[in-house]
Amino acid sequence: MGMTMSEKILARHAGVATVHPGELVTCRLDMVLANDITAPPAIKVFNEIGRPVFDAARIALVPDHFQPAKDIKSAELAKTVRDFARAHHIVNYFEQGRVGIEHVILPEFGLVAPGMLTIGADSHTCTYGALNGFATGVGSTDLGVAMATGRAWFKVPPSIRVELTGQKPADVTGKDIILTLIGRIGVAGARYQSLEFAGPGVAELSMTDRLTIANMAIEAGAKNGIFPYDAVTEAYVKGRVQGDYEPVAADADAVYARTVSIDFSELRPVVAFPHLPGNTRRVADIAEPIPIDQVIIGSCTNGRLEDLQIAAAVLAGHQVHERVRCIVIPGSQAIYKEAMRRGYIDTFIDAGAVVSCPTCGPCLGGYMGIMAAGERCVSTTNRNFRGRMGHVDSEVYLAGPQTAAASAVLGRIAEPKEIESEELR
Repeated sequence: MGMTMSEKILARHAGVATVHPGELVTCRLDMVLANDITAPPAIKVFNEIGRPVFDAARIALVPDHFQPAKDIKSAELAKTVRDFARAHHIVNYFEQGRVGIEHVILPEFGLVAPGMLTIGADSHTCTYGALNGFATGVGSTDLGVAMATGRAWFKVPPSIRVELTGQKPADVTGKDIILTLIGRIGVAGARYQSLEFAGPGVAELSMTDRLTIANMAIEAGAKNGIFPYDAVTEAYVKGRVQGDYEPVAADADAVYARTVSIDFSELRPVVAFPHLPGNTRRVADIAEPIPIDQVIIGSCTNGRLEDLQIAAAVLAGHQVHERVRCIVIPGSQAIYKEAMRRGYIDTFIDAGAVVSCPTCGPCLGGYMGIMAAGERCVSTTNRNFRGRMGHVDSEVYLAGPQTAAASAVLGRIAEPKEIESEELR
């Protein structure tokens, strides 16, 4: 019996020939990640163990959630991480000015690669499955143990094959694809399973699309999401990843719990209504106008250069609606700088948007975009739970960068093609 991509990576890192769904295995780890919220409790656990770090080059610490520090408590969290990094000579510690959002910079810096096994004390660690690796989120206790031992235990997840076919429309992004999938199977539809993306449609997806899709695998309850290694993957990791890596491919006779098929040609831009990522509707099917107060373009889901390019193309020559606050957050310093070089930042500012330094900020209700009661936000982030971005009576609508930008212009949830139609009236 063959194995899936996820099963092959777990078997390799457990030092065994094969693994099967439901089996418990202990695996060596290639990368261990934490941020300014999750690292401090992990450090406490680590200190209780009383051992040195297993490998100072295979731990990444990224203060990105409440940083630059929004208050004294945030500053103290960051200091705990900073002091630990200095004491243990952590190679991959990223301070402000040299930092970005963790799930943007680890791929950008080549710290995650095909065939790798990565855990992070952040649920969206599953992002790195876009690069043909097994990556998943864990709690801070497991993370503290991993920093000391370089190992973690896993229950091998069954896999769902997501068969991608058809040609992707120009106005559809990876965000629309993953929201469509979650809307179809539900927020618990892949609970503790691996979402393995396959089929001819994979070739239609840019690396940005794949990173966005893998990032939100957890929003369907998945243990991880993973893409096959192909020419797009190879082009992305070339020049970034230092050292050898070993991609994996699913066997032809691999066993899947089920198969879900998505035909790209049938897709249209969608938005996830409050208060679940699975509450999706096509933008074109929204009957009554939904006025909004805020737009967020950024996050570990959609803060990459291609996302900013899409948003800038929509905002160019237009103005953010007078009722709307539009906040743009590049995912890393490198993305920010390249966006400036290409003129995207000028476009955002000329349109009336504000551009932030790289940070998670408003995504988790941290700062820089907190909403009051009754306010609505169209956001390119990954969660729209009640109270996620502020008051429990505020609302978050998840969308891709093209929909977010168009909504900022029109002051309501909209597609880019609606801008021209409204201007011609």
